[in-house]
Amino acid sequence: MRPLVPLIAASVLLSGCGGAVGDFGAGVGAAATAPLDDLNLRRQFIPTVLLQAEANPYDLRNLNQCSTIGAEIARLNEALGPDMDEPPAPDGSTLGERAGDAASKAALDAIRDASTDFIPGRGWIRRLSGAEQHSRHVQAAIQAGRMRRAFLKGIGMNRNCAPPAAPAWFRPRGASRR
Repeated sequence: MRPLVPLIAASVLLSGCGGAVGDFGAGVGAAATAPLDDLNLRRQFIPTVLLQAEANPYDLRNLNQCSTIGAEIARLNEALGPDMDEPPAPDGSTLGERAGDAASKAALDAIRDASTDFIPGRGWIRRLSGAEQHSRHVQAAIQAGRMRRAFLKGIGMNRNCAPPAAPAWFRPRGASRR
């Protein structure tokens, strides 16, 4: 545990560069309690829209209008974040702030790694506690949500819908069906 002291001190100093000390403090807490995930004492929440996508990714019930397709895509975007076809939102940060954020992220990753490295047989503990199975379920739900979003955007293109019911680059032919 002794090697963590200089790492934490350096990361706290670096976090001041980014200006988001509160975010970094919350990140330190999450990184330090990462072993709770390994012991399956804390679980990542899976949004309902992702569970629904996992159960039936090609469901088209009640999606007969462009507005309803767009609303379903918006729900998926809320759970997954923006799609790859969406341009990144400008955050107005300076180069120094982005560098500070990158340094903070690297420090948090190091703290998370150090806090989980002390668990002997971590892989076996994750399997026996059910944490590995839950982690696979989370990843499967995310993948199903991404697949459903892509499917719905394809349906939106086929029905000549305007974005967000279709990819951001798509321009409807003639008059769009809203």
